[in-house]
Amino acid sequence: MKITVSVIKADIGSVGGHIAPSQKLLDTVKRHVAEKGKGLLIDSYVSYTGDDIAILMTHTKGEGNEQVHKLAWDAFVSGTAVAKQQGLYGAGQDLLKDAFSGNVHGMGPAVTEMEFEERPGEPILFFAADKTDPGAYNFPLYLAFADAMNTPGLMLSPKLAKGFKFVIMDVNYTEGDRVIELNAPEDMYDIATLLRDPEQYVVESVWSRAAGTQAVSVATSRLHNIAGKYTGKDDPVMLVRSQMDFPATGEVLQPFAVGHFVAGCMRGSHNMPIMPVKLNTTISYFDGPPVVSCATFCIRDGKLTEAIDAFDHPFWDRVRNHVADKAMDMRKQGFFGAAMLPMNELEYTGIMEKLAVLEKRFAVRAMRKAA
Repeated sequence: MKITVSVIKADIGSVGGHIAPSQKLLDTVKRHVAEKGKGLLIDSYVSYTGDDIAILMTHTKGEGNEQVHKLAWDAFVSGTAVAKQQGLYGAGQDLLKDAFSGNVHGMGPAVTEMEFEERPGEPILFFAADKTDPGAYNFPLYLAFADAMNTPGLMLSPKLAKGFKFVIMDVNYTEGDRVIELNAPEDMYDIATLLRDPEQYVVESVWSRAAGTQAVSVATSRLHNIAGKYTGKDDPVMLVRSQMDFPATGEVLQPFAVGHFVAGCMRGSHNMPIMPVKLNTTISYFDGPPVVSCATFCIRDGKLTEAIDAFDHPFWDRVRNHVADKAMDMRKQGFFGAAMLPMNELEYTGIMEKLAVLEKRFAVRAMRKAA
């Protein structure tokens, strides 16, 4: 059976600053999806990560379907009304347009979708990150789909040994979707050359070369490119199919044990390690740290099993402690060097305005002549 899995996510209001949505806000979104999705959706799952609410939907309408996108948009609009009633911080923050116009691409919410023929066993992983940008997934996807040190299936499985196609997007190009397709293992050095700059080059999707089917879909929109100003970090969502033609679930999860450094955290302007957290986890330390959750499902005829929390295991408690240590060590560096993002990536304009003023006060001093 060919189904579509769509995830649409937005920050539409939070309690206490950038902490978490209120229960009433979350219930409003859930109720809207349940009631208005009848006859349209096969199944749905609504959750939050930090201050972002994500709506995962299964259906047979294909990617970019107007009805499905409008359902999510209207759910967020309904939630925004509740957020305003409660005086929540950032009410409607990610809804950057006034009216729905066909689908939510370019309207603020993050979107990722995959259409595929169901396998007899269909495991799928839903990742949601907060306080970071789409490039946060570059590192784990490179390891999971291109590095045999991480994924022994690339050596042990004849299907995986044929490699994967990476579709990489230049997210700083705003005139359209500027993408390049590169194959692992042949183009591994070229893939590495691009993915090392996660603020510009972002994995959009990954495809099995053996089966010709999609394994990964990542939300690649960057809010400051849509709004023209800082409106919050992009907080990307990602779908990953696992097992059989794709890496095993454990091979996909392993890279997150590193707690790799990503852009985001306080005011969207710092480098901090990303912490794998349990489902429905809040934000706290320094408006962070950047977090990522993972709900795993199996799907049959579009129906979801219950969500299993991939990071709710004693092993990940040790990882979280390690990431917390890395975060505090980086914060000791304040605004110096690698602790804060480079000038062109700072989400707030205050420093650029200060530099413009200071630039006028610089003077070129004449060189002293030798005696």
